[in-house]
Formats: sequence, C-alpha cells, structure tokens
Amino acid sequence: MKTPQGDTRASILRAAQQILPRKGFAAVGINEVLTAAGVPKGSFYHFFGSKDAFGEALMRDYYADYLADMDRTLAEPGLTAAQRLMNYWQSWREMQSANDCQGKCLTVKLSAEVSDLSESMRLALKEGTTAMVDRLERTIIAGVEEGSLSIDSSARDTAQALYDMWLGASLVVKIHRDKSPFDTTMKLTRQLLHL
Repeated sequence: MKTPQGDTRASILRAAQQILPRKGFAAVGINEVLTAAGVPKGSFYHFFGSKDAFGEALMRDYYADYLADMDRTLAEPGLTAAQRLMNYWQSWREMQSANDCQGKCLTVKLSAEVSDLSESMRLALKEGTTAMVDRLERTIIAGVEEGSLSIDSSARDTAQALYDMWLGASLVVKIHRDKSPFDTTMKLTRQLLHL
C-alpha cells in the first residue's frame, strides 16, 4: 500500500511525464511540475535532492512502467514470438505518432538533451534502453527457436540494430511531422527478421 508520501512523489513524477515530452527537461521548471501535480513547492526537495536527482528518478520510474508494458506485449499468449515482436513495433509506431508526431517517449525526447548535461540521467537512460534491447534479444531468440523468424546476425546485434533503427525513425518522424519513416522502418524490420 502506498503511503501519502509515496503518492505525492508518484504525483510529481506522473505530472513530469506528461509535461516533459512536450517541452524537454531544461525548459520545464520545478514549479510548473509541482503546480501540475497539485503539490506544494516545499515538497520537491523532500523527495528529490536536486533537479538532476529528480531527472534520474523520473527516468527510472518511466522505464519501470515502460518495461512492464513491454513485458506484457512480448509475453502475450497465443502468439508466436514474431507476432509479439511485430505487435511491439506497431505499438511503438502508434505511441510515437501521437500528438502530431510529437510522441510520448521520454527516451526519444530527452536522450540527446540530457546525456551531455547529467551523468546520472544518462546512466538511467543507458540502463533503461539496455533493458529494452535485452527483451528484444530474448524474444528474437525465442522466435528463432520456434521457427517464426530467422536472422542473419546474432540475436543481440539484430535486437540492437532494430532498436537503433526505430529510435532513429522516431526522431525523423518528429522532425518531419510525417509518419512515413515508420513505414520504411517496419519494412526493414520484417526484412531483418525474414518475415
């Protein structure tokens, strides 16, 4: 059961996850987040020692939720591993096409911005994205073993290439406000997995 303090901390992090995809980390003031969360100003430093510590907590909380969703998608019963992977990429496409191609993914929005500014946030991003690639790798291995897909490289290299390709496509979609890079990326994904 969450304590009132846990609820307050969670409210601050939830509010930030709604604001940051639109504005970025540096452009958002702590007061804006606290106002959106309905939390008094003095509460911030009770939960986070600095904006940097807040950013790290935000990324860790974001990845905990994201990875739980990813696990559900990649473990959906009654589907082959290849089908589960393609469902994951389709959900990625939908999430990143939202809000006139502004997306909702904090990795896409914040990775370039904070990686040079905050080592603790960079490490949280690195851990989160590595955990994503780990899950893709495991699903690719399962697909190879069951015969629903095949690959020409190692499962790890394929998983990393797919992740990198989709992350890059997400950035291009944001730049052009056009979803068509996802069509190309989906086609190449199918080619890499021999689907």
